[in-house]
Amino acid sequence: MASADIGLIGLAVMGSNLALNIAENGYTIAVHNRTASKIDDFVAMAKQQGLDQKVVPEADLVQFIQAVKRPRSIIIMVKAGKPVDEMIEQLLPHLEAGDAILECGNSLYTDSQRRYEYLKSKNIGFLGIGVSGGEEGARHGPSIMVGGPEQQWKNAQPILEAISAKFNGEPCCAYLGEGGAGHFVKMIHNGIEYGDMQMIAETYGVMRDGLGMNPAAAAKVFKDWNQGPLNSYLIEITGYVLEAIEPRTGKPLVELILDKAGQKGTGTWTAIAAQQLAVPATAIEGAVAARSISSRKEERVAAEAAYGKPSAGKADVSLDDLEQALLAGKIVSYAQGFAVLSKASEEFGWNLPLATIAKIWRAGCIIRSRFLDQMSAAYAKGGATNLLMVPDFVTIMQDAHKSLRKIVAAGAIGEFPLICLSASLAYFDSYRQAQGTANLTQGQRDFFGAHGFILTDREGEQHGKWPSTLGK
Repeated sequence: MASADIGLIGLAVMGSNLALNIAENGYTIAVHNRTASKIDDFVAMAKQQGLDQKVVPEADLVQFIQAVKRPRSIIIMVKAGKPVDEMIEQLLPHLEAGDAILECGNSLYTDSQRRYEYLKSKNIGFLGIGVSGGEEGARHGPSIMVGGPEQQWKNAQPILEAISAKFNGEPCCAYLGEGGAGHFVKMIHNGIEYGDMQMIAETYGVMRDGLGMNPAAAAKVFKDWNQGPLNSYLIEITGYVLEAIEPRTGKPLVELILDKAGQKGTGTWTAIAAQQLAVPATAIEGAVAARSISSRKEERVAAEAAYGKPSAGKADVSLDDLEQALLAGKIVSYAQGFAVLSKASEEFGWNLPLATIAKIWRAGCIIRSRFLDQMSAAYAKGGATNLLMVPDFVTIMQDAHKSLRKIVAAGAIGEFPLICLSASLAYFDSYRQAQGTANLTQGQRDFFGAHGFILTDREGEQHGKWPSTLGK
């Protein structure tokens, strides 16, 4: 007899934590895993936390499905890509019209769109759900971004809202549109996260290489900054990372960590999507490039030997300028991310609620920060789609860009890299330049390809009378 309010397949760390979260919020959850021993491990964990009475363990897939009340909502927490498609095919013969598969991994939004269309033809719902907050968020309240059929969202809504993070009592969970909308928004979230992390790392680089600060001193600064306009989860954890001591050596842990950053692809997906939509997202692209460069450790060591290492502690900048520069860079990164969301909404007919997206990122997720409340309020008023044109942020940027300029200049002179911060400054300067330099680009394109151009004093496409350069 069906007794579970919802089902979940995949009891790795994220799946287990999400299942415990659901049980703790009073819902009965059926659980299944390909490896049966993981089910036993999970039940033991649930028992330790007094939640085993809310768990229905089923090693048999068919019995697992039958244990969930109709219309069924079944969460799958398996590796993105082919494993998701394989799991869908295993579930399909046993599902009934109106049931829904809720895929909560980091899937590419085009895959979610394809799965949505495929299952729609079979009267089965597919919800592509972005879940942000890592292991802790999954257990105690993540930010949840939902895309798919609205009816199946309504079926799962009470549970998803109950387990989500709360900001001033409001659930950080929202339905964002049809098809792949949820996973697209999560992808952009991760792209912004890439930019945010890289700018923080570059700021630490200025402290270390430009100001000669040790990790403990840098940690104190980040902890102080977390009390001000930069208040955010990533600034908070940066302070903890920098002050950590490796117990065996007694040295700062950060100085012993190999400087090769990993990535799972979501930042790259964001950069590609931005390019496909013709929306500049240079800070995010810079962050992806920075991780790629970091992976070339041996080449970097050889290049330093060839070109020499700059002297540390020579930057003529203040910590106040550094704080304002980081704030300016972060605003630009968010502006670019939300500009991509706005264009995607228009392109795919999603009608993405930008104010709501900013709201559900205020708690639970990795990029939660103080100014998301300002962003949400600004987008709720309508009007500007680029954050740089929102009055509150215009006021901030009018002063903060001056500090960003000082820091980028110091980096250029001091020879320490600021890929993201400099990309943010270049974007800001390009965005606010009424008379750019694309007029020359258009002239060149017409010269070699007869692509045409528009003249400012007349209508219609024009062509230049160019000299022939053949044979010269």
